Amino acid sequence: MQYLIGYDIGSSSVKAALLEISTGKTLASAHSPSQEMAISALHTGWAEQDPNDWWAELVNATQLLKAKHAFDPAGVAAIGISYQMHGLVVVDKAGVPLRPSIIWCDSRAAKIGDSAFHEMGNDYCLKHFLNSPGNFTASKLKWVKENEPHIFERIDKAMLPGDYIALRMTGEAQTTVSGLSEGILWDFAAEQPAYSLLEHYGIPVGMIPKLVPTFSKQAILTKEAATELGLHAGIPVAYRAGDQPNNAFSLNVLNPGEVAATAGTSGVIYGVGDRPTFDKQSRVNSFSHVNSTHENPRTGVLLCVNGTGALNSWLRRNTGNHTYDGMNRLAAQAPIGSDGLRFLPFGNGAERILNNQDRGGTLVGLQFNRHSQAHLFRAGQEGIVFALNYGFRIMNEMGVKAETVRAGHANMFLSPVFRDAFANTTGAVVELYNTDGATGAARGAGIGAGIYGDAKEAFKGLENVGVVEPNKYLMEEYGAAYAAWASWL
Repeated sequence: MQYLIGYDIGSSSVKAALLEISTGKTLASAHSPSQEMAISALHTGWAEQDPNDWWAELVNATQLLKAKHAFDPAGVAAIGISYQMHGLVVVDKAGVPLRPSIIWCDSRAAKIGDSAFHEMGNDYCLKHFLNSPGNFTASKLKWVKENEPHIFERIDKAMLPGDYIALRMTGEAQTTVSGLSEGILWDFAAEQPAYSLLEHYGIPVGMIPKLVPTFSKQAILTKEAATELGLHAGIPVAYRAGDQPNNAFSLNVLNPGEVAATAGTSGVIYGVGDRPTFDKQSRVNSFSHVNSTHENPRTGVLLCVNGTGALNSWLRRNTGNHTYDGMNRLAAQAPIGSDGLRFLPFGNGAERILNNQDRGGTLVGLQFNRHSQAHLFRAGQEGIVFALNYGFRIMNEMGVKAETVRAGHANMFLSPVFRDAFANTTGAVVELYNTDGATGAARGAGIGAGIYGDAKEAFKGLENVGVVEPNKYLMEEYGAAYAAWASWL
């Protein structure tokens, strides 16, 4: 029997999935650690993690996977990697990290990117990069250059989190076009790395890893890594992608007009188009999708709400010994609109949909004699949905519209309140599928290794497990609640 393994390196945990090639079914999944990984914030707006911790949790997740389903390591045909986007990992010539990773929700480089946007010219940046350099990976590397020159001078390669994990697996420093685009390190007009931005920032071109196709036998598992993981050396790493393009891929969202959503650590709506497009204010961002080619370009338009899972986790930690399922049940006891209680979920760094403002989380309308934890939990979930809808309206203005949105039956989409609020606020039918990022990465590896001939074959095990349709009466109630919420922006 042959298998594929997919890994999803998040900022909360590392997930692993074992996929049976012949059926396309997920045989087992695991995650590590059992509680959310720590994020270090030495200063306001900072967020860092140790890349070595990701590797340690990946090793542990692999052992947990093996414990859940006994499989012969010789049957693993390929490995795929999904990873938290926009992070920066800098390594020396030995591949050792020189400092903690500056991760996706870190805001320290926002002013650097905004300055580059104006100095290089807004029109130039939007034409070539589809975005402001903003608070993305290239700008984070510039921050290291300005503030930690003793570290910058030792950098051999600047990598994304998934590139680092692949380096640990294979010993090869590599990246992809999709990956470079998420770091604002890809020039769409010239179809090459963003040499002009590198020059503007004073970053040597040699710091950029070698380019490999997203779907391909990129490199093979070393003997050392195989020993740590309990797998066989020589297994190809055949796919890597940022978590949101990969989430879209895992839902078979590959073609123009298709839209995916996720609500895990961050909340995202991601739509696919067939031409480069951008928001002039860079409130939502455009990247190269995983299946984009010169002949058939595919652009992923992404809106992100940083404070999604962070708000839900904060509520759980600070309101007693609740489970997420228990919070969902309590939320369902409160009425639509949470009886006037509103949460603005912007407490996890600068929010791009708010022009990179770090507004902080805000609770509005609290009445001590009327509101309970049920209202608080519902207001949190509704606030996240309303923030996503705010960004979705920007996407609509760009021409990215959808009557149907696909989502994995996971994370906050497990909550009936969240699902209903999403469908009735956006007006889109929500289709739920039995997949997640790790499973998607495994399917991607199957395509990259040539095991599956095409996407249709790769997704034969993908099943629709539920549909939520908007209701015109509920849409009116949610519309009024959204308007009241938006009035506080």
